[in-house]
Amino acid sequence: MAMAPSEDNKAVDGVEPWTDETKSKFNGKSRSEFLDPCQELAAKSIRCLHRNGGDRSMCQDFFQAYRDCKKLWIDKRKMEKRQNGFIW
Repeated sequence: MAMAPSEDNKAVDGVEPWTDETKSKFNGKSRSEFLDPCQELAAKSIRCLHRNGGDRSMCQDFFQAYRDCKKLWIDKRKMEKRQNGFIW
């Protein structure tokens, strides 16, 4: 079951997408390298689709958890860039 992000930008479905560790990995990777801290939730969505024969209606909670995680990650990155004086 997906958890909606709270006003405090709490972790979504137990996953905190923008931690010091993921920030360090993201900032240290090469431009061509892909990093998605919400990848675990994406994988859960795919597994749900496989388990349910591709029936998307059965996996809406997984899809929403991924969307919430991604939004939280992007919002935190934007806020951090603003705090550091970057316009993004």
